[in-house]
Amino acid sequence: MTDVLEPGGLPGDPDGLQRLWTPHRMVYLGGQDKPSGPGAAECPFCRAQGASDEDGLVVARGEAAFVVLNLYPYNSGHTMVLPYRHVADYTELDEAEVAEVAALTRTAMTVAREVLGAQGFNLGMNQGEVAGAGIAAHLHQHVVPRWAGDANFLPVVGRTKALPELLGDTRQRLADAWPRG
Repeated sequence: MTDVLEPGGLPGDPDGLQRLWTPHRMVYLGGQDKPSGPGAAECPFCRAQGASDEDGLVVARGEAAFVVLNLYPYNSGHTMVLPYRHVADYTELDEAEVAEVAALTRTAMTVAREVLGAQGFNLGMNQGEVAGAGIAAHLHQHVVPRWAGDANFLPVVGRTKALPELLGDTRQRLADAWPRG
């Protein structure tokens, strides 16, 4: 894609366009923190379990599964529901894990509607690298809040997503609204 230049302008000269820079995403694109093997030692999801809720971006913890904010979100409030156990495939979950992943997913949707005014959701698991799993070694279910008009020109043309709130602030608001029980 070429820049639109002012008449007589040179590349690098201001062109009147504003740009949103998202350099933090380069670590994701470069593979930082992606486990290189099947073990849990390198897994960022396993590390998040042992961190404080704030440091691990943990929104809620259950008995068999937990909820974290996505460090590289598609939309504000993009959470993931994960079993504590380091397993890669949905068929490896036991019945308690399946039930809690489902229950936490439902609660994540309810809380996102309440706190963020979400109008819809994309839910999904990418099973295996060939299916698009960024971290295939640890199963995770995406819960992505959606709003009318949230897919605008930025991600389509600029391959950039503008998020209106810092991750720590979003985590705190969701955690504060999570039902205690």
